[in-house]
Amino acid sequence: MNFPRRKFLHLAAGTTMASALSRRARALDYPTRPVRLVDGFAAGGAVDIVARVLCQWLSQRLGQPFVVDNKPGAATNIATEEVARAAPDGYTLLWTTTANTTNAAIYNNLSFNFIRDIAPVGTIDRFPLVMEVNPAVPAKTVPEFIAYAKVNPGKINYGSGGIGTIQHVAGELFKFVTGIDLVHVPYRGAALVLNDLLAGQVQLSFSPIASSLGYIRAERLRALAVTGTTRSPALPDVPTVSEFLPGYEASAVDGIGVPADTPMDIIDKLNTEVNAALADPAIQARLADLGSVPLSMSPAEYRAFIAAETEKWAKVIKFAGIKAD
Repeated sequence: MNFPRRKFLHLAAGTTMASALSRRARALDYPTRPVRLVDGFAAGGAVDIVARVLCQWLSQRLGQPFVVDNKPGAATNIATEEVARAAPDGYTLLWTTTANTTNAAIYNNLSFNFIRDIAPVGTIDRFPLVMEVNPAVPAKTVPEFIAYAKVNPGKINYGSGGIGTIQHVAGELFKFVTGIDLVHVPYRGAALVLNDLLAGQVQLSFSPIASSLGYIRAERLRALAVTGTTRSPALPDVPTVSEFLPGYEASAVDGIGVPADTPMDIIDKLNTEVNAALADPAIQARLADLGSVPLSMSPAEYRAFIAAETEKWAKVIKFAGIKAD
């Protein structure tokens, strides 16, 4: 009676070991064909450039093409939906952004649940913004701007690249923590915001540092603060908003996700390779040129980060009453 039981346990153990070896072999072999990275932004922007820089590095490192597939529209929801429905085999990746942590609170009828349907692989970089004003605004510091806004309620316009973008929610978070009254003016893209900020049509913007740096150095725009937790190497003399408003932070964070149920061994391999890329001085220098800083997280750390950011921005979105048109 004992022999069949021992034989069964032996066979079961062998099956488990074979399965583990099979998974390990799959991870060692991956990828064996081209990998597609679906990007919810148009080609040519800062986010797209970072995605392409990373894909070029991964292609050279892993010996298979990693190709960026731009699917802009609906605040990255089109791209996210496509990846959520893709086969969970590691050959369709999603370029994840801060929009993925805000959209659930902005859109009522999404066909997917980002936290449920996308498994996080890891983070790539953090893009802090710069809080900047047209020089006609009589404020040179954040406290001076707050004081000016309080005596001019509803008279200061701030532009963003669209409803629910990081520029928009950064402005609403600033309103939330200061109690001031600013008027949001959405545009179809961050470049259009800068055009009207330079012309004085809007007085304030929370903009990507890279796109504003030349105007700030030429004194055509005035930088009041950066929105990250630390000062930006690109603007070392510009304080952070949190130096005046403790706890304020609003940065765009890029990362990579895959369809839920993608094998963990493939996720772990991708995470290892992405983190190796972020440790490469050439990649670090390229990110610095774009105004961002490398940000490495494990899949578990990124999952916790997504949950915390989703909760944080949901409160701001509710406060501001932001809803998709």
